[in-house]
Amino acid sequence: MSETPADPPATKPPSSIAAAAFVSSFDRFAVSPLLVLIATDLGASLTQSLAVASLYYLAYGFSQPVWGVLSDRFGRVRLMRLTLIAAAIAGLASALAPGLITLIIARAFAGAFYGAIVPTSLTYVGDTVAEKHRQPALADLMAAIAIGTALATAASGLIADWLDWRIVFAVPAVLAVVCCFGLNGLRETRSDGGGMLRTLWSAISHRWVLLVVGLAFVEGAAVLGVLTLMAPALQAQGVGAGPAGLATAAYGLGVIVTSRMVRFLSTRLTMPRLMALGGSTTVIGYAVVAVHVSIPTVFIAAALLGATWSFLHSSLQTWSTSVLPQARGTVVSLFAGCLFGGSALGAAAGGAVGAAAQWTVLFASTAAVMLVLTVITVLSRRAYERRSG
Repeated sequence: MSETPADPPATKPPSSIAAAAFVSSFDRFAVSPLLVLIATDLGASLTQSLAVASLYYLAYGFSQPVWGVLSDRFGRVRLMRLTLIAAAIAGLASALAPGLITLIIARAFAGAFYGAIVPTSLTYVGDTVAEKHRQPALADLMAAIAIGTALATAASGLIADWLDWRIVFAVPAVLAVVCCFGLNGLRETRSDGGGMLRTLWSAISHRWVLLVVGLAFVEGAAVLGVLTLMAPALQAQGVGAGPAGLATAAYGLGVIVTSRMVRFLSTRLTMPRLMALGGSTTVIGYAVVAVHVSIPTVFIAAALLGATWSFLHSSLQTWSTSVLPQARGTVVSLFAGCLFGGSALGAAAGGAVGAAAQWTVLFASTAAVMLVLTVITVLSRRAYERRSG
């Protein structure tokens, strides 16, 4: 069982946890406006430079089940401190990388270590916040993550244009060290599911866990993976890295604005209705940018994807924290692993389509995928509530 009181008084994530999640998000999303500049500077094609992002996401995603099991066993706070230091080292190595191969390897290590931060912070909220307050608390945490996203996509393009793209990788490395010290003094939590292997087996053999993480995989591909390609899509139209980054930063702004609505709406709408609302915004957003790729349409689409993150993703995330409480860390990490594994697939597959200048095909097909995903998610949650009720 989780080492928390029966009725935890907390209703919000600790500020140091939110700060660590912010840094992880900044590092993850900073690369999008840099891909074209990296390709030019290191003498590579756009398809080759996309490996900097896609392998980061793969390492970020597929390392997370390991981190989940370790956090259940050894504690959330301890794990976050250790991985923040390791991520900082990988970030500095990225900034100093002499060539594309070295950069790809360094970014993969950074992704693996930063991969521990967000799911562990989400699990910490699950451990310390009562279920009736959990979705608004998770929305607050995702607002911090969204600020990191918005600043990353806006600032990284400007820094790369004005100074050097390498500086973008050094900034979160320094912040990670600061966050490591900020975690001192937090109460440690962990779960005891009867051993690491037993905990992992209880998660991967649970049908509702498999359903939730499967939905997360598709969401990651369609939302996060294709979102990564919005800046390159604009740059393919002749837009500079700075304006492209600013346009896609609307995603973070969308999350910040709509996450403030979750606390109000979660008491008035059922979770299936919140899921339907969130999924619909992505369908509309991708449909808009499929019609025409421009700064205004990308801004609108990115902002609508932010609403999806607040309504659809926060609902799925809340579901993942409660579906198997005795293995919460493992389940949340499996969820996050599939989410970002999906984002890696979406970025890689979408990048291949975009490299062929088929941006309309990419965004229109993603809108169709999101429509199907939304319907399946809503129906599945309703079935779960009927069986659990």
